[in-house]
Amino acid sequence: MKKNRFRYNAHMLFVALAVCVMASAPLFAQRKGSVVEIKLASIIPDNTDWSRALDRLAKEWYNVTNGQVVVSVYHGGQLGSIEKDILRKLKGNTIQAAVFTSAGLSLIAPEVLTLSAPFFIRNDNELDYVLNAVKADLENEINKNYLMLAWAKSGWLKVFSRNPVRVPSDLKSQVVGSLNEIPVMNTAFKSMGFQLQSSDYNSIIISLNNGKIDAVYQTPAYAAPSQIFGVAKNMLNLNIAPIMGGVVINQQTWRRIDDAYKPKLLAITKGIEREFSGAITKLEDEAVQVMSKNGLNIVTLTPAQEQVWYDEVGGKIPALANDRLFNRFLYNKINVLLQDYRR
Repeated sequence: MKKNRFRYNAHMLFVALAVCVMASAPLFAQRKGSVVEIKLASIIPDNTDWSRALDRLAKEWYNVTNGQVVVSVYHGGQLGSIEKDILRKLKGNTIQAAVFTSAGLSLIAPEVLTLSAPFFIRNDNELDYVLNAVKADLENEINKNYLMLAWAKSGWLKVFSRNPVRVPSDLKSQVVGSLNEIPVMNTAFKSMGFQLQSSDYNSIIISLNNGKIDAVYQTPAYAAPSQIFGVAKNMLNLNIAPIMGGVVINQQTWRRIDDAYKPKLLAITKGIEREFSGAITKLEDEAVQVMSKNGLNIVTLTPAQEQVWYDEVGGKIPALANDRLFNRFLYNKINVLLQDYRR
């Protein structure tokens, strides 16, 4: 009798344990699956206003989701510095989010490069006005496979040259280093009659030093730390084109995040977006000041000389809005906006 009672009690204990395990398993799986881990790849150097803004984004996302979204930011190209490779990792979910420049964003939505058509948009006020109007169009393309979290202005391309440049003919007499990362821009400049020598970020300074190139178009924020201005000692103080950037997350990761948190997360990224804009203005101003103190000659133009660039070089842009280089629909829309703004 005791033996049968023991068997009965053991059986009931086993059943009870099984029920507990079955009941707790979904809870454990839910707990484990609810934490969304995000690797965010950034080519922005650490210890900059931009990098600190991204670190703050990671902290705030963690806090508002009660630890359910964990963002790890890898600064300074730790997860890759070639945007084509970064995009491949994002698509394959090796990383879940990334910071891109215009070149990287154009691999997702080629229309983005229309914003950077040479001598089209001329200053920050025009860029803000245009971006506010066309941002939704661009995001519709990007968001088909990814999600645009925050836009960032990444600075203005300017000409740095061995000999001073004041009018287009001054630059046409020099060999310009063209960045492989922005092929559309290179095609545009070549069609305008400039002499181009293929280059990349790592070999620009070498090509300048050995005399293969005489000039480059680059942002002051990059020209200062790369020491481009040490050889190309003259900077044409005229905006060629804005370089855009942005923070992108892949859709499969975004879908894993609880919908209840998403409005708060997007609100945080919009705050970061505003910080990015202020950071680049500050960074470029500081870069120009540092370079000026170390021998950079800033070439300032008269209004008449500026107009020569807009007429001779910028005037060729409409013919390039042929959907092969710059998106025709977006170009026309931006052109109407600019004409309205400049009245």
